Amino acid sequence: MTRPMTMAEKILAAHAGLDEVVPGQLIECDLDLVLSNDVTAPIAIKEFRKIGLDKVFDPTKIALVPDHYVPAKDIKSAEQAKIVRDFAYEQGITHYYEVGCMGVEHALLPEQGVVGAGDLVIGSDSHTCTYGALGAFSTGVGSTDAGVGYATGRAWFKVPESLLFRIEGALRPGVSGKDVILHIIGLIGVDGALYKAMEFTGSAIRSMSMDSRMAISNMAIEAGGKAGLIEVDDITRAYLDGRVERPYTEYHSDPDAHYERVYEIDAASIEPTVAWPHLPSNTHPVSESRHIAIDQAVIGSCTNGRIEDMRAAAEVLRGRVVAPNMRCIVIPATQQVYRQCMKEGLMSIFIEANCAVSTPTCGPCLGGYMGILAAGERAIATTNRNFVGRMGHPTSEVYLASPAVAAASAVLGHIGLPEDID
Repeated sequence: MTRPMTMAEKILAAHAGLDEVVPGQLIECDLDLVLSNDVTAPIAIKEFRKIGLDKVFDPTKIALVPDHYVPAKDIKSAEQAKIVRDFAYEQGITHYYEVGCMGVEHALLPEQGVVGAGDLVIGSDSHTCTYGALGAFSTGVGSTDAGVGYATGRAWFKVPESLLFRIEGALRPGVSGKDVILHIIGLIGVDGALYKAMEFTGSAIRSMSMDSRMAISNMAIEAGGKAGLIEVDDITRAYLDGRVERPYTEYHSDPDAHYERVYEIDAASIEPTVAWPHLPSNTHPVSESRHIAIDQAVIGSCTNGRIEDMRAAAEVLRGRVVAPNMRCIVIPATQQVYRQCMKEGLMSIFIEANCAVSTPTCGPCLGGYMGILAAGERAIATTNRNFVGRMGHPTSEVYLASPAVAAASAVLGHIGLPEDID
């Protein structure tokens, strides 16, 4: 009889061909997907070449998404993208997404059905943990590990301990998945889940859409988490069925599985939240942040660039305009989200509010392009990191918030809530 196991342990055991695993155990696992982008893939490709193989292990199980500096902002970024493009065509990579088809990778792959429940995914991008919202074990790795993954389809793991976050009750009006994960990171700190599998459950989680769940899993890494998992339920199945390109497998934690720690959180205690510079854990209620003037708002990213996020921002911006001293940049995360925004009339709302609307890109989140900050400027962003110099000059500041708060702040010219506008 096997020991009771968590979701994370069950997925890892299955992919290692073992009946059971225990935290701390070193295992080698078969991979369902290896992901890289235009920043990390060129390094991984170089490492793959060193191995001396002519072909990747399976061209259907590698995803290459140029999304950070494309459309290319300069010669160097164009050359990076070309390396990825040439490798994709050379190897017959089926999940290569060119400009015009691509999107922000961690929004695109779930949308396109490339990732499913029970998968084991590594990506040379730290926010690969997003796919835990689908019931997968997905985690970020270095480009060397990704290159070896291209070659072998396997990777080493140390089985992590698991932490359980049980969030019960109804969220307050205006509180989103972004507020929930900021609240948790503020509670435990940026190293509170270091190399742990974070599992999110409770009635508040079960009532959330997939878009909100992905925002939560996306930021598990900001607490140091190895993965951020949410159990498959009817909402997950409705999202996956007819979308995911291969059969998926559900793994559910055993009722008596061991967790290193269980956090009990009252959903009603969570307020609209902002993370002040320069850590995602430096959280404060929006109600205590209204004195902070803002120069720029960014609404997008792999955390909050999905259609639910676009709708939340548009609802605030409808019939209003961005403050004269403000810039507001809206970035739908994928072409499909862009098209849906057009279909629903959200693009007209953004443009009439004097927002700049971009093609899908990660650009401003990492200080790449499409919204770099000058010395001393402040941005409120629906992105996931606010480290020193993250979005531009080292003396600039980034405040992390939900789409509704970012949109309201764009109208107000300072951090605030939608109800502060009227």
